[in-house]
Amino acid sequence: MSLKPSATIRYTAMRLGIFVGCLAVVAVLVHFGLVPAGLGDANGAWVVLLALVISAPLSFVLLRKQRDEMSTQISGRVAGAKQKLADNRSQEDQADDAARVGS
Repeated sequence: MSLKPSATIRYTAMRLGIFVGCLAVVAVLVHFGLVPAGLGDANGAWVVLLALVISAPLSFVLLRKQRDEMSTQISGRVAGAKQKLADNRSQEDQADDAARVGS
């Protein structure tokens, strides 16, 4: 049995890591005045928003491989679920047909 974490958990953790890293960098830049601190009491919201805006394209570019792995894993699970549903439907159809022939 493999202890490899699922692709979704890995992608989410890496995405969160990129966001936290951007948040730390933006907070330091705001603290030293290299980036505007926002308006009034909006400093915290400004830092979080700026970190989100910076981390989104970084994640898009840096996590392409992980996103593709996650997509493959999810599509495989969806295909398996569709197959199970089709198998169950065919079993119900067979049982229904047998009941109609018997009556």
